[in-house]
Amino acid sequence: HEFIDEGDKVKVTLRFRGRELAHGQLGMQVLQRVQQDMVDTAKVEQFPRMEGRQMLMVLAPK
Repeated sequence: HEFIDEGDKVKVTLRFRGRELAHGQLGMQVLQRVQQDMVDTAKVEQFPRMEGRQMLMVLAPK
């Protein structure tokens, strides 16, 4: 919360290792939970997407 409260953007990154890549839906659920937890203070600037072995999402202050 402290970065968002200071007006900074936050990039949330999930790194998949080995066979974890087969569970992309689980990673999407984790990022959606982060989004729901931050709904009062942040909005999604870049929705979750896969980039290689990482899933990324960018949050910006409201």
